[in-house]
Amino acid sequence: MSPKAVLPLTMLPPGRPARIVEVRAGRHLKDRLAGLGLLPGNTVQVLRDNGGPLLLAVGETRLALGRGMAHKILVTETAPQGESTR
Repeated sequence: MSPKAVLPLTMLPPGRPARIVEVRAGRHLKDRLAGLGLLPGNTVQVLRDNGGPLLLAVGETRLALGRGMAHKILVTETAPQGESTR
């Protein structure tokens, strides 16, 4: 996958860090997600995806997010720490 591809958080493979590009939701949901640290520019990582809610890492925080909400979060994959992006 190209590092610049924008995709819904639900499509991000587990273990790969990504930067949040946009949250396509209404004001109420945007505010709710912002309270959880899910803001454009922040880094997020899917820890587990078993077909139900996603287990996410946002900084040092771990949270479970339903697939419907996660699908509204658009991300772009970033290089893991310690890897260069050529």
